[in-house]
Amino acid sequence: MGSLDIGVAGAGIGGLALASLLADRGHRVTVFDRFERPAPVGSGLVIQPVGQAVLDRIGLGVSARAEGAPVWRMLGHEADHGRRVLDVVYGPGGGARYGLGIHRASLFDLLLAAAEARRVDLRSGCAVAGARDGVLRLADGKDERFDLVVDATGAGSPIAPLEARALPFGAVWGTVDWVPDVLPEGQLTQRYRRADRMAGVLPCGRGKAAIFWSLPVGAYDGWRQAGLVRWREEIAALWPEALPFFEQVGGVDQMTMARYGHGTLRRPYASRLAIIGDAAHRASPQLGQGANMALLDAWALALALEGRPVAEALRVYGQARRWHVRAYQAMSRAFTPQYQSDSRVLPWLRDRVLFPVSRVPPVPRILTALVCGTMLPPLGSLEPRETALADRPA
Repeated sequence: MGSLDIGVAGAGIGGLALASLLADRGHRVTVFDRFERPAPVGSGLVIQPVGQAVLDRIGLGVSARAEGAPVWRMLGHEADHGRRVLDVVYGPGGGARYGLGIHRASLFDLLLAAAEARRVDLRSGCAVAGARDGVLRLADGKDERFDLVVDATGAGSPIAPLEARALPFGAVWGTVDWVPDVLPEGQLTQRYRRADRMAGVLPCGRGKAAIFWSLPVGAYDGWRQAGLVRWREEIAALWPEALPFFEQVGGVDQMTMARYGHGTLRRPYASRLAIIGDAAHRASPQLGQGANMALLDAWALALALEGRPVAEALRVYGQARRWHVRAYQAMSRAFTPQYQSDSRVLPWLRDRVLFPVSRVPPVPRILTALVCGTMLPPLGSLEPRETALADRPA
């Protein structure tokens, strides 16, 4: 199959990564975004080894690692008794395998610059209303025709038919300065009380950290109205050691509420339409896979289009990502209520049954593969050598 005219709706992480991957393969790419200047949404995130491998293919691996901070361990304790309830190690500290904590804006800027360097046509201020048979309908009523349209508009897509189930808990996120000698560097650290209280600190490079505080979705307005003094009192009771991070927040508007949902399209494509990222599948962030899934979708679609007619390429793309996506969606659905819910039983099972079991070999190795993104081959049989992405040197 020769060069294609491809329209990408959405200039987020998945859309921009796809634009560069397609441009490198000779396709003509136009990216539409509703903002006047494409901008990131959110705070810190973790790019797992599989996601880092996709960034390597775009030529951004070295730059992303310089912007971010390595995370060799994810460690969580129960607040009242100090009991470990989460402990996942990627590999030895200082080793080549780790999660990459990075601010979303830093990763976004790298991806945007990469697309611009490839002369991708970036059209800002263009809200998308829908797509059908290769025709992208803009909100102003204009139609743009392509050989293929890709929906990368994320949650709330005006194109994808995904109906996700809203989750009862979300989180407020913010960015603060990293405080030396308070928490271990190279570690995502979390503290829980049952499953209805959770706080976390993620190093994300350049002297910064992302902080998060779990909240029932319906409690957000009350949290804002209660103010920072009340919030700091809660944090002091839950996790006093972390106060130097949370005390940097100067106002409730410095924190952003994130709401989550669960849902997966059975078929992430239609006639001359591919759907990637959160528009195709949504989950809570408990496994740290959201951005990585979008990057893997982009890489799978770019590979599927090599030498295949569009209709066949879309089918191959859907098959390549099917089982990896479904497995991680199922695991996220199982894990989330243990850490974000009103249940009293699930946290008890988590602390006294599941965590002890997680220390028994070979379970630690399985959990490491789970967070690395390699529990199943990320691209199915599309490109067998890509299933060893986590073993690539950092």
